[in-house]
Amino acid sequence: MIVCVAANPSIDKLFEVERLVPGAIHRPVAFVQTAGGKGLNVARAAHALGAEVRAAGILRGHAGTWLEEALEHEGIHGVFVWTEGESRSSLSVANRETPGLTEFYEHGSVVSPAAWAEFVEGVTSLFEAGRWLTISGSLPRGAPDDGYLDLVVRAREAGLKVALDTDGERLRRALPGGPDVVKVNTEEVAESLGVPTGNRDNWIAAAAKLRELAGGLGHAGIVTREAEGVMVAAPDGSLYQGALYEQGRYPVGSGDAFLAGLVVALERGLDWPSALRLALGTATANAEIPGAGKLEPARAEELARQAVVREA
Repeated sequence: MIVCVAANPSIDKLFEVERLVPGAIHRPVAFVQTAGGKGLNVARAAHALGAEVRAAGILRGHAGTWLEEALEHEGIHGVFVWTEGESRSSLSVANRETPGLTEFYEHGSVVSPAAWAEFVEGVTSLFEAGRWLTISGSLPRGAPDDGYLDLVVRAREAGLKVALDTDGERLRRALPGGPDVVKVNTEEVAESLGVPTGNRDNWIAAAAKLRELAGGLGHAGIVTREAEGVMVAAPDGSLYQGALYEQGRYPVGSGDAFLAGLVVALERGLDWPSALRLALGTATANAEIPGAGKLEPARAEELARQAVVREA
C-alpha cells in the first residue's frame, strides 16, 4: 500500500479558453474540477494505475467537505483531520491559441499546532499497512518548518520507504531524514540547493547531489526537466537519463503522476529503468487529459513502452 501525504490540499480548477486576454471577460469552453494539491494528485494517479492507496490530509470548511466527497466518489480513502478555516483553491487557465498554462495558487489557512500534531498521528496510523510513503508539495502555513523531516524519520523507523517531492526550506530540512527517493524539477533544485542546471553535466551533478544529501548509495536523486525528460542518480550508483517524446496540452499534475508511476513500479518490484519508463508514461498520460492526476492506465502503459531510458 502507498500512503500519500496531502498536508495542503486544494480544489483544483482548470478553465480552457479560446484566447486568454488580460483584462477581458472569458467564457470557458471547457472546465474540470478535482480534489487536488500535489499529494492528492499522486494518490489519484497511483490509484488509477491499480495501486492500493491511502491519503492523509488536512481539510477545512465547505471546500473540505467537497474534497472528501470527491475522493470518496473516486474510491480514494484515508485519514483526514478537520480544522478551522476553508480549504484552498487553485486555478489553471489553458489557452487554446498557445501552449502552456496560466496558474493561480492560494496559500490556504494557517494550521494550529494541535491540528498539525493530530495530522502527524493520522499519517502514522496508516504506517502499519504501508510499504511506501509519498510526501509532496507545500506545508500549510503554521506547520513546523521541519514537519516533513519528522514524517520522513517516523516512516523510515516504521520500515516504510519514502519518496519526497518538495522544495525550498522544506526540502533542505527533510533531506537529513534520509528519504529513499527525492524528486525535484530543475527550477526547484537550483533555487533550493543553489546548484546550476544549465546543461546535461549540471543535471547529472544535481541528481547526484540530491542522492548524496539524502544519504548516498541506497537512495535516489531525481531531477525532472519537463519536455527534456529526467536525470536520475539511482540507489546502486548508476546514472540514468530518460525521455518520452510525446507531449499533452494539460501538464498540471504531470510531476505528481511521474512520482506515482515511479513508486507504483518500485512497489511492484520493477528495476529502476522499468520504473522510470512507467513514471514517464504516467506523467505523459496525465498531460493528455484535463484534470491533475487523471489518466487512462492502459495509455500510461502504452506510453511507457515508448519511453527511452539509458545510462547517462
